[in-house]
Amino acid sequence: MITESDRIAEALELAARKWPEHSEDRGALLRKILEIGLDSLSQSASQETSARLQQIAKAAGSMDGVWPKNWREELSQDWPA
Repeated sequence: MITESDRIAEALELAARKWPEHSEDRGALLRKILEIGLDSLSQSASQETSARLQQIAKAAGSMDGVWPKNWREELSQDWPA
């Protein structure tokens, strides 16, 4: 059960205009709204993931040369055997 706030009532009115065949079925309108919302969320998440992967690819290799080739050996010399 969903409490019909002003915002939900507004969404239902907009949905009824978009899908007049469901204008008398508030449950169907809510399902349509949820479908659109889920599609939007899915697309947004996909875009965020893509942007993150692009940033990772951009940063990949940017630190080459920061550590000397033999950094492990140099580091292990500081530790007792």
